Amino acid sequence: MSLSSALNVAQSSLTATSTQTSVLSRNVAGADDPNYNRKSGTVITTYGGAVKVASISRAMDSVLFAAKLGSTATTSGQQAIVDALDQLEATVNDPELDQSLAAKLGDLTNALQQYGVTPDDPLLAQNVLTKATELARTLNEASETVRTVRQQADADMKLGVDRVNSLLAEFEVANQAIVKGSQSGADITDQLDTRDRVLSQLSEEMGISVVTRPNNDMVIYTDGGVTLFETVPRKVSMAPNYALGAGTAGNAVYVDGVPVTGPNAIMPLKSGQIYGSSIVRDEITVTYQSQLDEIARGLIEVFAEQDQSGGGGPAQAGLFTYGAAPIPPAVDPPMGVPATGTLSNGLASSIRINQNVNPSTGGDLDLLRDGGISNPADPDYNYNASGAAGFPDRIQGLLTELGTGRSFDPVTGSDPTDTLVGFAGSSVGWLEAKRQTSTQTLGYETALLQRTTAALSNVTGVDINEEMTLMMELERSFNASSTLITTIDRMLAALLDAVR
Repeated sequence: MSLSSALNVAQSSLTATSTQTSVLSRNVAGADDPNYNRKSGTVITTYGGAVKVASISRAMDSVLFAAKLGSTATTSGQQAIVDALDQLEATVNDPELDQSLAAKLGDLTNALQQYGVTPDDPLLAQNVLTKATELARTLNEASETVRTVRQQADADMKLGVDRVNSLLAEFEVANQAIVKGSQSGADITDQLDTRDRVLSQLSEEMGISVVTRPNNDMVIYTDGGVTLFETVPRKVSMAPNYALGAGTAGNAVYVDGVPVTGPNAIMPLKSGQIYGSSIVRDEITVTYQSQLDEIARGLIEVFAEQDQSGGGGPAQAGLFTYGAAPIPPAVDPPMGVPATGTLSNGLASSIRINQNVNPSTGGDLDLLRDGGISNPADPDYNYNASGAAGFPDRIQGLLTELGTGRSFDPVTGSDPTDTLVGFAGSSVGWLEAKRQTSTQTLGYETALLQRTTAALSNVTGVDINEEMTLMMELERSFNASSTLITTIDRMLAALLDAVR
């Protein structure tokens, strides 16, 4: 080998070592970044024994990465559901504190039983009123909690949609740079990292799948099959609901004009925060609200007063009524009594105690025993025609009604032919079972995501020990090349001296 050839080989080695050292520095700097993939230079031998770094590549496992995207989306969706159920669980509270609707209904039943034994005791009558007031307030507060949770889920969906649009715009910039770099042979590893980071963040909002085309061009689909990105982002939209009352349907999320949430979605989302929030908004809270409304309807029906004259007059509201007026207007359904067997959306939020029995507002507690609460002047609804102070029949009749099976709307997801007390208990059981199952699922999905992320990190992450080992190898290579150049320099100097 001639001296010029040896010098060329030494110089190429120095250049290659310099490039590899630069890549190593990038690896060390990105060691703590979870979105950084380890880079490495591909060294090849050229003509005459010279070497060069032909390209910069990065560690990647597409199968593990796809699994991570899917697990991220599933975990994010399940987390949204569990967070909402935790908020709804506040309506049940610790069973030992007796704050649930079932417990409050049990307290009212006990108070009625005590009052039925001594119906002329005003203190026992006041206790019935107190327990009934607590029960109505608990229904109101539970309904408000459901409304708040549902409204928050709708807001989270809108925030998710905005974030998806922002991430797609960022993805477009990175994808264009990757395609151009692939065509020109430039180093695109950092842009690939950026694109993968965007995909990871995108999967938190909705389940996605990807397809890579020539020149590393990438297409994104939702897990329901709707195109989310192809060359340019597809529009993701949703009109927020600023007032989601009971019975009001939430607006759907659209991807490129195709609904991906709601009952009309033909290619629905299956995971992600947006999916989880839609399940909360459109299913869980709706079902739970229907249970509350049916409990409220059952209370109004149980305590409703019937015509005692035999004239077949319409039922009138008793201890429990609803609406702003103390005496609901006589319309269909009559006197504030909901139609039997039909769901009255939002009834739990408006149920009230009839003020005609409240002494603090001029009411008469004896109406609990005698009847005629809605209109004390109407004798047709007076159960105690004799005016006996120890009259127990009306109270015993209420206890019988509370223990009698009733018809509830099947949409509640609970037993449609249970007693009111049993239905309230099954509502608590439904919520707790839903929360327990969702929490267990979240635990499994979280563990799976952690294991998948760890496995991917083992393949693509930076190991500082390995980088330090490589650095020592590069140092030795640099020293060898430097020594060779120095030796060639001396030889050329000696050759020139001999010529002179």
